[in-house]
Amino acid sequence: MSAARRQSSNMLFDWINYFLLLLYALICFIPILHVFATSIAASSELAAHPFLLIPTRFSLDGFRFIFSSNTLPRSLITTIFITVVGTALNVIVTSLLAYPLSRKYLKGRNPVMLMIVFTMLFAGGMIPNFLLVKSLGLLNSYWSLWLTGLVSPFILIILKSFFQALPDELEESAKIDGAKDPYILLRIILPLSLPAIATISLFYAVGHWNTFLSAILYMNDQSKWPIQVLLRQIVTVSTAGVGDDEFTFIPPSNIVRASVIVVATLPILLLYPFLQKYFTKGVLLGSVKG
Repeated sequence: MSAARRQSSNMLFDWINYFLLLLYALICFIPILHVFATSIAASSELAAHPFLLIPTRFSLDGFRFIFSSNTLPRSLITTIFITVVGTALNVIVTSLLAYPLSRKYLKGRNPVMLMIVFTMLFAGGMIPNFLLVKSLGLLNSYWSLWLTGLVSPFILIILKSFFQALPDELEESAKIDGAKDPYILLRIILPLSLPAIATISLFYAVGHWNTFLSAILYMNDQSKWPIQVLLRQIVTVSTAGVGDDEFTFIPPSNIVRASVIVVATLPILLLYPFLQKYFTKGVLLGSVKG
């Protein structure tokens, strides 16, 4: 094959890739744009055009309805507290577990890893987990949300692989200088692992922000409900079409659903761009080099 034909073939391949990637991006972006447009569109325009991408008449009735309840700010603060504290606990415990398991000289690390991987395939189930949380006296406690998902085996494997990819000479030189394992982890391993730490932090934070089923199972006190549970209640009220003491004005249910989706996803969407470069680098290094 001549050089000109090879170059022409490569350009055709690149254009096909660009087209497919652009098509995939549009497929992902159009539903997001539709939900956002629905949340800010007037109900009359939405009735005339159910599938709306760019509204011409704007209304914030959906957001007014959501924030008409004085419990929403409290629920939002609760969710932020659950996410921040839970993510910190997850990262700390996962790092303390992944570092020793990444050291080849640790005796018995293979059986421990086998037990951890076993939990990815088999779990006790919802009822045994509920009975365990109840027997520990953790019902209506935030610890029931934090401890039941303290370490994710999948995320642990990612971080362990990242630690294994770091040069062994760093640890050996530190030990020659008299450094102990806690010092090596805090001053050498973790500073070099910021991409991986940012990656697993994003994984854990999204999980805590979307806490729903665990909160329904373990939280009977409505004042401790995270935002996902409260927003479900708001959607239920709007779908039923009847108000109560907290919700007096109810806009169309499709507008409420769209507004709920925007409120529930916007904080994570705003957080992701700041962690994107760490997220990509952390996943690639943890998978390719491991």
